[in-house]
Amino acid sequence: MDVLSSRILLRPGDPDRSRRFYRDVLGLAIYREFGPPEDPGVVFFLGTGMLEVSGRAAGPPGRSMMIWLQVRDVRAEHARLAAAGVTIVREPATEPWGLVEMWIEDPDGIRIVLVEVPAAHPLRRDSRPASAPG
Repeated sequence: MDVLSSRILLRPGDPDRSRRFYRDVLGLAIYREFGPPEDPGVVFFLGTGMLEVSGRAAGPPGRSMMIWLQVRDVRAEHARLAAAGVTIVREPATEPWGLVEMWIEDPDGIRIVLVEVPAAHPLRRDSRPASAPG
């Protein structure tokens, strides 16, 4: 598997409380925010990794943590992993936010989200304002 990036996904019981904790208490820098302004998902820098706090826990706390892995070709990984007998939780699908995702589980039931970022997706563009030549 050719992993291009990764992040830890946290689905808290109280998203606002968790956003405040990671941002204000721990002081993690924000990489990006997405979704509705009244309840945004937030991706924080976490050293060389990332922590995404978004959504709400759908069950017991242990089910709210997932591993996010960006790969080059989700459908190719689907074929490879299915052939290897990996538990496929969700087949590859293009999400409303434009990413192609599929979900699998490790042997202990930890969810792993495999994500492909299409060429035209905003994550592939540098959205920083251009700086004046110096």
